[in-house]
Amino acid sequence: MDGVVFDLGLSSAQLEDATRGFSFNSAATLNMEFGSRNQESRIRNTEEIVNKFKPEELEKIIREYGEERFAKKIVGAIIKARQTKPIADSRELAAIISQAVPARYRYGRIHPATRTFQALRIATNDELTNLKVALPQAADALAAAGRLVIISYHSLEDRIVKWFLRERQNQGTVKILTKKVVTATKAEMKNNPRARSAKLRAAVKK
Repeated sequence: MDGVVFDLGLSSAQLEDATRGFSFNSAATLNMEFGSRNQESRIRNTEEIVNKFKPEELEKIIREYGEERFAKKIVGAIIKARQTKPIADSRELAAIISQAVPARYRYGRIHPATRTFQALRIATNDELTNLKVALPQAADALAAAGRLVIISYHSLEDRIVKWFLRERQNQGTVKILTKKVVTATKAEMKNNPRARSAKLRAAVKK
């Protein structure tokens, strides 16, 4: 292939799909799956993660994948709520999270449930493992002078991409084209606010 582009963000269509649980603006089923489930799939069930995972497992997911400073408080609130009845939809979960964090964080620029929802989505789809599998496959499939471009939206994703490209460059198989990570300009973020967390890295195959 002459080029491969990874856009690791979820699409606007998925985000706005009321049947999925990506958004906390609607009472959607807790189903943050990108694709369909099958026996070979790494996909897990979001509702199962929220309602059945042990507190320490849930806290690890929210703390590591969401980089959420109030992970312990959020998990405590989730455990308390699910003891009464299973948490059934995204709006209900978002309300539980909002009440768990300190009041001063409830009305900020970012909704207090954003990081937790991100963490649950990553865990549901095993996104970081899939990225680690896909990057070498894409690099190996490139023709000479082929380009590999990756847009990530999370520091853990960007770290995987950065170290993969450095490793391949040290092996002499690619040359990194982006000395520093490329981010959206102020003008682009004004036109497309969802670009604010995008980070782009690129390399060319030798």
